[in-house]
Amino acid sequence: MSLLDLLHDARRLHQQGQPAGARVIYEKILKHHPTNRDAITGLAVIAGQLKDFKRALGFLDRAIELDPRDAAGHCNRGLALHELKDFKSAVASYDRAIELRANYSVAYYNRGNALRELGLAEAAVQSFDEAIAIQPGFSQAHHNRGLILQDLGDDDGALKSYEHAIAFNPEYTDAYYNRGVVLQKLGHWLAALSSYDCVIARDATHAAAYSNRGVIQSLLLQSTAALESFDRAIAIRPDFANAHFNRGNLLKDLKQYPASVASYERAIALGSDGVGLYGSRRHVKMQMCDWQHHDSESCALLERIERGEPASPPFHVLIMTDSAAVQCRAAKSWMRSQHVRHGPTTVIAKYPRHDKIRVGYFSADFHDHATAYLIAQLFEEHTPAFDITAFSFGPDRQDAMRSRIRSGNLEFLDVSRQSDRQIALLARNLEIDIAVDLKGLTQFGRPGIFACRAAPIQVSYLGYPGTMGAGFMDYLVADRILIPPDHQPHYLEKIIFMPHSYQVNDARRAIADVSLSREELGLPASGFVYCCFNNSFKITPRMFEVWMRILRRVDGSVLWLYQDNPIAAAHLRSEATRWGVNPARLVFAAFMPLPRHLARHRAADLFLDTLPCNAHTTASDALWAGLPVLTCTGESFASRVAASLLTALTLSELIMDSYQRYEELAVELATDPIRLSAIKRRLAYNRLTAPLFDTPRYTRHLETAYQVVYERHQADLPTEDIWVESAAPAG
Repeated sequence: MSLLDLLHDARRLHQQGQPAGARVIYEKILKHHPTNRDAITGLAVIAGQLKDFKRALGFLDRAIELDPRDAAGHCNRGLALHELKDFKSAVASYDRAIELRANYSVAYYNRGNALRELGLAEAAVQSFDEAIAIQPGFSQAHHNRGLILQDLGDDDGALKSYEHAIAFNPEYTDAYYNRGVVLQKLGHWLAALSSYDCVIARDATHAAAYSNRGVIQSLLLQSTAALESFDRAIAIRPDFANAHFNRGNLLKDLKQYPASVASYERAIALGSDGVGLYGSRRHVKMQMCDWQHHDSESCALLERIERGEPASPPFHVLIMTDSAAVQCRAAKSWMRSQHVRHGPTTVIAKYPRHDKIRVGYFSADFHDHATAYLIAQLFEEHTPAFDITAFSFGPDRQDAMRSRIRSGNLEFLDVSRQSDRQIALLARNLEIDIAVDLKGLTQFGRPGIFACRAAPIQVSYLGYPGTMGAGFMDYLVADRILIPPDHQPHYLEKIIFMPHSYQVNDARRAIADVSLSREELGLPASGFVYCCFNNSFKITPRMFEVWMRILRRVDGSVLWLYQDNPIAAAHLRSEATRWGVNPARLVFAAFMPLPRHLARHRAADLFLDTLPCNAHTTASDALWAGLPVLTCTGESFASRVAASLLTALTLSELIMDSYQRYEELAVELATDPIRLSAIKRRLAYNRLTAPLFDTPRYTRHLETAYQVVYERHQADLPTEDIWVESAAPAG
């Protein structure tokens, strides 16, 4: 056969997917024609297809030696070097190819990929730009340019690149997927959902798209659809650890706690080290009061946090430890892991002085929620010197509390379908002077709004009892009890020290005018009733041990707890038995509407607080209803809230600094009815006269703080701690 016939047969076999046969012919040609470039190039291509890149490189070097000015040969040599991870040499080969062919768009594209591997992001973007300038419809170049911009944190630029890639290739699955990832990060949930749907329509086996779609459906409270998405992702890839993790998060929100733990355990078994995974598993077990392996798992989790790993959502850490230092580390690690950065336009030019200081309150909880119960009257008490706007990014449950807030003296904006950046820009367009974050690092919080700078002054308030761990929050509202001077280094924000308690209260909270007997509440007709209506996850093994010792020491006493879930109740009864206490002495209270819930506090004798995370709204509920709260303080904000409330009621004798003193006083008050009655009488008087429930006076103090920070900003002064002085009671 002639040389041309041999080359024809080799190419035909290669095209028909028979590289082995083609290789035999190419090698036969080289045996007789060792300088035949077609055979050498063919063998290089086959070696590359077989992933034998070292062999491919050898053939390419031979081809280039025969024709040093072959631009395609240099470009292919770069590809082989890239696969061999010699990125620097690959760039040199691409440079030579471009030198030989100035308009070589593919070489610029490949060069950009190699530069990205070398960490030279800006040079990589320039290389992709050159490829696109030569070939505007080069969809892969647009896509990979987007990847680089995403690495650089330029999400808007990345989004535009992905959209260009899709415009030139509507079937580009990876571009739709990465577009969804950026939209999801930016908070454009509906658009991200649509992008993932486009991926799935083109590739029904794209497990990551199903998993991410499930996350967004969870955020949109589409729980059934979200579970189907996670299950589909796992059916496609049973070893997809992140999908198991996401499924666990959804099941946690649905209070399907055993199934949630099983999903978390599966993710861990598959080697996942996902952000927040270990802390989420620990928290779900605390929800169930499942304390098996509690100490070992907690220690391992704290060790991860100490190493700077984002091993737990920060709120869960508040429940685990009262160390303000650990909580600060957890918050900082978490914020870094969420890529919450200052956007490209985070510096806001100083607004002209407004006739009224414009304050924006941002929350997902403007409905029947603990935060709304506390803050509703504050909105009604704000004076005309302030222009108030509520930015609501939570669900519209159309309940009485939402109606009350909306009817107040404020502008109410539903921004639930807007992204973090859109909400921040809306606040800027309204020239909000002070942006107040009522969520912080709690569930459904949106710290990205504040990372984008919604206002020149940004304040963390009420919702999250700790530092946000980010430099974009200027102030944290607290008080002298919550943050003693030696703890202040563990808070990144400057502190607004309120003169009494940081916690605002609604003195208009209605207590149902009903008489609920002990019998109808499931309590014994006689005997001392200890009470704790905190969430079950705040009950630690050590706290429960103290409670059981108290019950053993006080004959006929019972412990009245809120039944968050029946699994927790069963575990607590089992633990009581283990401590030698009849489980029947644990009585569980079901949900009641707030007015009746407040009324049933009258059936209890003493509220027992938890540590390391105190009762917050739960404590003020008890105090408002006339039930004394016994607390034990720790080091952190979250472990000192009840002490703050009691100090503002001048009932500091109920604040203990050790478990032992807490236990002793709990027993003493149960066995000294005269002393307890005197405390209850003082509480009944103080609740109407002391600062804690004097909402008008509290509002004046908070407005004073707003005025001080506003004037400092207007004077171009740096942030500093603000000490608000006490004012006279409201008239």
